[in-house]
Amino acid sequence: MKAYTHLKIPIALTVILIALCFLLSSEAVSETRDKPLPRLGVWITVFSPEKVLYTEENADKLIETCQFAGIKDIYLQVYRADKAYYDSKITDASAYERMLASSGGRDMIEYLLSRTEETGIKVHAWLNMLSIAHNEDANIVKKFGKSVLTIDQYGRTPLRKNDRDELDKYYIRENQLFLEPGDPRVREYISSIVGEVAGRYPGLDGIHMDYIRYPSAVPSIPGSRFSSHGISYGYGEKNLEAFKDSTGLDPRTMKPLRSNYYKWDEWRRDRVSLLVKKAAEAAESSSPGIQVSCTIVPSVDRTYLDTFQDWTTWLKERTADNIILMNYTDDTRYMVLRSEAMSLPGLEDRVMTGLGAYLLKDDLPTLKDQITKIKGTDTPGIVLFSYDEVASNEELRGFLRKHFFVEGY
Repeated sequence: MKAYTHLKIPIALTVILIALCFLLSSEAVSETRDKPLPRLGVWITVFSPEKVLYTEENADKLIETCQFAGIKDIYLQVYRADKAYYDSKITDASAYERMLASSGGRDMIEYLLSRTEETGIKVHAWLNMLSIAHNEDANIVKKFGKSVLTIDQYGRTPLRKNDRDELDKYYIRENQLFLEPGDPRVREYISSIVGEVAGRYPGLDGIHMDYIRYPSAVPSIPGSRFSSHGISYGYGEKNLEAFKDSTGLDPRTMKPLRSNYYKWDEWRRDRVSLLVKKAAEAAESSSPGIQVSCTIVPSVDRTYLDTFQDWTTWLKERTADNIILMNYTDDTRYMVLRSEAMSLPGLEDRVMTGLGAYLLKDDLPTLKDQITKIKGTDTPGIVLFSYDEVASNEELRGFLRKHFFVEGY
């Protein structure tokens, strides 16, 4: 009898343990299945050797590549350096006209949108908002003059061309021209471009705002309190005038008080936010329901104190639906730290990660590792820069298919 009892207890325990293990494993499987797969996206530049917008064949290849690899979001560059790669009546559309000639007169953006409509792939029009690159003859400059350009406290643009001076031994400027977001003419002009794109192509799913920021320098400074030891921007004529009218202060001559520096920094943050809001409103007015996303520098400190991108407010006030961190680095641990640091409570489901595939095109194991690590987080999306690296690498396409392709999705 004792032997039987002794035998019975372990059997009972074993049955219970098996049941518990089964229950827990079932819950784990269920949890894994319930966890949404991050949306995979790609940026496509106007300089892409794939020439997506030049022929139907190239556009079809893009769609086939996306379907095979599980790519659900296309960020298609249509505006750069104040040049339109779309059908524009506002600015220089010569690039669009060249594409039109190459495609036999067919608007390839329209063609792409007609094709993606049946696939579930979303297309976002990507615009470089405040950067005009090296285009000193940009339409907006011809229209209003050089006063629309932002300058630093020494009166220089970020473009390193003919005005190199002693400071350039110590600070690296961005080497491209930026418009001044504190200038009402700039906000009106750029918003009209956004509205035109959204209205001209009603099939677009989103407007994607890039370079929606002030320029930066290396090394950067944490706010205007340190402008005596670094470079800071926003000293355009119209911006200074408006700040002085509002506060009675001139950033170039005001007393060096923390309260004054705070007002000046907050002013510049608000000017960028005004542009985001005005552009988003223009997009919504032209195409109700269209999504708005913005790229940002992957640093809380730098976005707040250097580039003046008040992205948390954009998300909280629903000015932007999503933001994408430009988390480009070949240091995987650093990439993860930056991504985790920017996934703030309550906003994490709207903060996506952009990875620099172009940096790692010759180091595919590291790129795969970065994609895998970010995929394991709660990020709602991963965007690769750029499509060229995906289109030219069969192994990468196979890797993406394994991790992101879902039949029927």
